[in-house]
Amino acid sequence: MTIYISSLADMPALVRRLGVRDLVSIIQPDAQPPTPTEVDAERHHRCPVHDIVEPRAGEVLPRPDHIADLIAFLGTWNGRAPLLTHCHAGVSRSSAVALIAHVLQTGNPTTSAKALRQASNYASPNRHIVALADSIMGFNGALVAARENMGAPIWVTDPDFTKEPGRFTTLAV
Repeated sequence: MTIYISSLADMPALVRRLGVRDLVSIIQPDAQPPTPTEVDAERHHRCPVHDIVEPRAGEVLPRPDHIADLIAFLGTWNGRAPLLTHCHAGVSRSSAVALIAHVLQTGNPTTSAKALRQASNYASPNRHIVALADSIMGFNGALVAARENMGAPIWVTDPDFTKEPGRFTTLAV
């Protein structure tokens, strides 16, 4: 199984380059992108929410029905073709989706959280989305605890870094 995490800006090129057939757009309603031609419309799940953890005027807080629908979609992913999840920056909402998708394949929140941290030092899964998924999936706090045990994201600055087009995180088992 391969799960890719990317930003909105990099998503279209990565879908083409990586052979993605399953796509999750977890981004605010006004930023939802069109479905790439390489992805069948029914394999593009849209979760129109903002990256918030508590209600905020004019923004969409992820609700249980959003995350239940997301989990149902991810449950239909066979794990053979790559899955790509994106949000605006590829850090919080999309890494929460990747964590949930990974847990659905492994059944083990701790293993999945460790795999996510190994794949990305800066992944910071949205706490509210993870808490909703934990409740819906019946982990009784184990998914929340695994997310918290990942530790804080580590942002490393590389003075020689040149942005490559289509940088992404790969989470694999």
